[in-house]
Amino acid sequence: VQLQASGGGLVQAGGSLRLSCAASGSLISVNNMAWYRQAPGKHRELVARITSVGVTTYADSVKGRFTISRDNAKNTVYLQMNNLKPEDTAVYYCKRVTPSPFWGQGTQVTVSS
Repeated sequence: VQLQASGGGLVQAGGSLRLSCAASGSLISVNNMAWYRQAPGKHRELVARITSVGVTTYADSVKGRFTISRDNAKNTVYLQMNNLKPEDTAVYYCKRVTPSPFWGQGTQVTVSS
């Protein structure tokens, strides 16, 4: 199994980024998938989750700004991030939650004020 995250970068506050997580060796259509983030000196936290049937949940801090989605044909999970804030700066990780947990490598998101 491989989860390849991409799309991070440097953006000004108020800007947008879209993260992608391309999976291989595992069908995301039957998996629960999630995005986590870890800021310097802080614990890794859940940002958003999507189930195999498309039910989504979000951290309170990103509700209304971030959207998690899935393209089964491309076997890819996305995180659309709008109205970014400096406190969104972190390394973002893609994770397969079920059937067995598996982490992808992170992608850095930096939001300047």
